[in-house]
Amino acid sequence: MRVAMIGTGYVGLVSGACFADFGHDVTCVDKDPSKIERLERGEIPIFEPGLDDLVAANVRDGRLSFALDGAEAIRAADAVFIAVGTPSRRGDGHADLSYVHAAAEEIAGLIEGFTVIVTKSTVPVGTGDDIEAIIRARRPDADFAVVSNPEFLREGAAIEDFKRPDRIVVGAEDERAQAVMREIYRPLNLNETPILFTGRRTSELIKYAANAFLAMKITFINEMADLCEKVGADVQQVARGIGLDNRIGSKFLHAGPGYGGSCFPKDTIALVRTAVDAGSPVRLIETTVEVNDARKKAMASRVSEALDGELAGKTVALLGLTFKPNTDDMRDAPSLDVAPALIAMGATVQAFDPEGMTEAAHLLPGVVFKDGPYDAVEGADVVVILTEWDQFRALDLNRVKRLLRQPVMVDLRNVYRPEDMRARGFRYASIGRG
Repeated sequence: MRVAMIGTGYVGLVSGACFADFGHDVTCVDKDPSKIERLERGEIPIFEPGLDDLVAANVRDGRLSFALDGAEAIRAADAVFIAVGTPSRRGDGHADLSYVHAAAEEIAGLIEGFTVIVTKSTVPVGTGDDIEAIIRARRPDADFAVVSNPEFLREGAAIEDFKRPDRIVVGAEDERAQAVMREIYRPLNLNETPILFTGRRTSELIKYAANAFLAMKITFINEMADLCEKVGADVQQVARGIGLDNRIGSKFLHAGPGYGGSCFPKDTIALVRTAVDAGSPVRLIETTVEVNDARKKAMASRVSEALDGELAGKTVALLGLTFKPNTDDMRDAPSLDVAPALIAMGATVQAFDPEGMTEAAHLLPGVVFKDGPYDAVEGADVVVILTEWDQFRALDLNRVKRLLRQPVMVDLRNVYRPEDMRARGFRYASIGRG
């Protein structure tokens, strides 16, 4: 199949590379000249494990290419995927669809023959109708179908998620469009991946509902962690005890400083706005958003408490800045709340992250960035684990203790065992454990 992918951001680049690896002929299109130039030089603008090798192999084999002008690729395409950004709109939290609408306008003037236009971007319910109306107004004669095909990729595990997904969701009423989508995803038949065909609006809502449910699950276990601290229970054992129930499941039951990233924050807010506009508010999700925002802001107070409430003149070492490990994504990361709050309390903050410091440098003025975890710890009064990168899971704790001014650790990801840390002479605080 011939595929045009509009947008070379996280979703577009991963999807394009994986489709090419399935054997399709894929052209990834982007309006940013510097991004296309970097990709053509073999440079990957995002960090995702394995993506650089996947892109290089498929470019070498002639299945994957990049273009600033997508006219040729769109004209030849069996399917054109829209994978542009849909950030939260300033002021009201609705998804900003300006890039989606612009892509639809461009596609409208170029398609030839029957073409399936696929929304891969996360968009509110009814966006497929808008895309269809835009194209129909521009090209009343065009033969096309608009399909919803939401992505369910976890940053840090995106290639595995794309190639071995739990399910493929396709919102399409047109039988010809369904046939095209079946062919595009035919390589997954070997894994017996279920393909769920729904109405287009249903597919759009499935994406938001899935992310909102997972965000709610994270927020639930975070609130249970706070309760555990008050009553002397262990949140990790609580999570295991409820996660073994097949109706609940163990995933997304890891207590921490609150969720962040490119999806959960903006998608929960967008769903809340959509529901309010539809006259059917989603109170559970509204509360999830409020609780999570408050939680991220409260994490600095935990650091202060570990130093007996006095941060003025103290130095705090932050290990991890990205919202999760194995990504360079800083969007809505807890560090964006924690670091400024610590600085506002009078602390000096020195930090290290394996992949996120280039982006963090633009977002966290006043933070001193270090070359490694031990550089960050040296001379600090407290070390805070904010992101659970693998290299922070096996620190030389004796070395950490020597480098610190005082042996204090605030482990916001529950990486270490309280009894072990105390036996080593640390004053140790974690989430939801004694």
